Amino acid sequence: MTRFPDRSAAGQALAEVVAQKAYDDPVVLALPRGGVPVAIELVRALKAPMDLVMVRKIGAPGQQELAVAAVVNGDDPQIVVNDSIARAFGLSEADIDAMSKPRLAEIARRRALYLGGRKKVPVKGRTAIVTDDGIATGATMRASLLAVRRREPARLVLAVPVASREVIEDLGKEVDEVICLTMPDPLRAIGMHYDDFSQVDDDEVVRLLAEADRLAGPQPPEG
Repeated sequence: MTRFPDRSAAGQALAEVVAQKAYDDPVVLALPRGGVPVAIELVRALKAPMDLVMVRKIGAPGQQELAVAAVVNGDDPQIVVNDSIARAFGLSEADIDAMSKPRLAEIARRRALYLGGRKKVPVKGRTAIVTDDGIATGATMRASLLAVRRREPARLVLAVPVASREVIEDLGKEVDEVICLTMPDPLRAIGMHYDDFSQVDDDEVVRLLAEADRLAGPQPPEG
């Protein structure tokens, strides 16, 4: 089983592969919080700007780690549902809408904390590289990819250190290219593929975003 020392090491290994692609006009989009230490390694390698995809998983009742859906806060909030899990728990659309409310509040809190008055990095017409520290069920990432696709990148790339082969094959339908370093089957837990999988705190996210801004330099506004 492939294991990474920590998220930074996973990001460095991923960055080596991504850099070889020589993508045109890349922008790195990370899922906070765990995806940010991975994303900063892509930024360091590519000297590309970084932004966040503000998404929250909606956990199944009594099993919060099992994603029944995910919500992304774009111009209007959008929810992507894992239909099979929703059926298994007998959850209706109204149930999931209600469950999304506290997640939207948390997204608003994180947006203010992480981004403040920072403007979105432009994505339209660029190569958008979406990353996280790993993918479990795929609900959170699918919501993120759909939100990014709406911003009209020229090319949409999914790049992650670890995910199951089944999930990668499924999400591959949503993107132009997938880069995944290891695809265990079955994937029991993302954390099993890291020696250090400790939680990334808010301060670390803010610090790494500031570093990304320094490396990439000023960006034009998204139009």
